[in-house]
Parts: sequence; C-alpha cells; structure tokens
Amino acid sequence: MKFTSALSILLGASSAFAAPSALPDGVQLVPRIPRAAQRRALRQTSPLIPATSAFKEDSAAAGNSSHVDYSQNWAGAVLIGSGFTSVTGTIVVPTPSAPSGGRRSTQYAASAWVGIDGDTCQTAILQTGVDFYATGSGSVSFDAWYEWFPDYAYTFSGFAVHAGDTIRMTATVSGSTSGSVRLENLSTGRSVSHSFSNQQGSLCQTNAEWIVEDFSSGGGLVPFADFGTVTFTSASATTRSGTVGVQGADIIDIRQGNSVLTDCSTSGSSTVTCTYV
Repeated sequence: MKFTSALSILLGASSAFAAPSALPDGVQLVPRIPRAAQRRALRQTSPLIPATSAFKEDSAAAGNSSHVDYSQNWAGAVLIGSGFTSVTGTIVVPTPSAPSGGRRSTQYAASAWVGIDGDTCQTAILQTGVDFYATGSGSVSFDAWYEWFPDYAYTFSGFAVHAGDTIRMTATVSGSTSGSVRLENLSTGRSVSHSFSNQQGSLCQTNAEWIVEDFSSGGGLVPFADFGTVTFTSASATTRSGTVGVQGADIIDIRQGNSVLTDCSTSGSSTVTCTYV
C-alpha cells in the first residue's frame, strides 16, 4: 500500500512520520504531506484485488509451473505458506513507456517490489521496491520506497535509481509488528535500509511475493505503464524451516475488464518474469 500525494508523483515531494535508520551519507527520507485535505488526493498500492473469480487459467494452458490467477492490480508470483521471515529478489530497472495509443499529457506508472503478506493475509504488508513513471511525451522517472501497510509509504530521497540499474530488494520480519527492509543498487554500490517496530498492522507471515503492480489514486487504478519486462532473479524466501525458491508459487496476471495486461511465469527455482502485453 504505497501512499503518495498527487503532488509527490509529479514533483517527487513527499512526507514521512518516522526517521530513517542506517542511511548512508547523503541519503535522506522526504516526509510525506500530512494534511488531511491533501490525503484525499493520496495514491496507494493495495493488497491484491482479485479479478472476477471465474476468470482463471490452468497451468497447462499458461505454460507455467503453477495455476494462474487474475488480479486487477498485481502481477507476479506469490508463495502461500506459513512462517515467512524474509523475501528477496533482484531486478534490472526497465525503461517504462506509455502503452500503445497513450496520450502525451498522461502520466503512466507501475511498481516492482518484494513483500510479505497482502494476498491471503491483508492486515499488513511489509514491502519495498521501485516505482516507474512515464509520460506519453517520453519522459521517465523512478523512485525507491518502503512501507508497512496500513501506514503510509516513505520515499528514499537521494537513493538514485535509473533505467538499467540492478536493484536487490529484501524485506525481513523480526516479529508480527517489526522488521526491516533494504534496497541495494548493485550498479552504483549504494544501499539504504529502514527498520520498523510496534507497527499498527500485524503480519500473518503467510505470503511471500515478487510483484509488478498497477497502484491506485483517488479511488481508481492509475494509467498502467508499459514496463516491458521485469525479471526477478535470485528470488527466494526464508521460513522458520529454511530457504525456499519460487517453485509452486501462485502466478498472478493483471486483468482489467476483458484485457489481460501481463504475462508472468516462473522458471527454475529463483526466477520470476513478468512482461507487459
């Protein structure tokens, strides 16, 4: 549930309610705008919103290792189990663009993140990731963020992200209301992290996720960017029993109306790939 104001989407400004931890020199958090009047314009990424339950596809038809479910806002892979304590994955930041027929004046967006909970458990989500923005005129921008839903998300300011950068994302649980996140830009050698404690929402630790998302603003989904392909490599999760890969994960694709917008799959034990279609 990543919350930002419409102003922050356009200008990169935001407001936060907590101090950063373990931030390198020159990296700071930009606080989000707290005023109630402006919260009405906030945008959010949400827990998984199912598409129509009748619209499903089996693994043989999809060519994936697991059956495919459809969501209005999530695409990727979800492990469903118990006792998840961490999740990690690495992406190469894509160059987003407006979809075919997109308007020059419209801003399109998508987000890639790893997280714990938000599918079968919707009381909390621990997540961190990167947003991609593109306009129909061809400009692109990015931001890096973290969140413990249902609290607001916070943007790492000064942690530069560019198309082509390799970003490793990790979320770690230390208790039902505590944990940490870490982003590493392997292309620049920069990293940033944040710790949480005594959070309002309690994690169930029943889901581990590698997700590309169409987030929402003003009560509706934002125009979804053509993100090309996002591939999570070195994808794994840790449980109380040890480390697991993505085998057996539920595959999710975004379906809006009668259009399926993504094609996601897993391969091997540690790769999740989503392509805009």
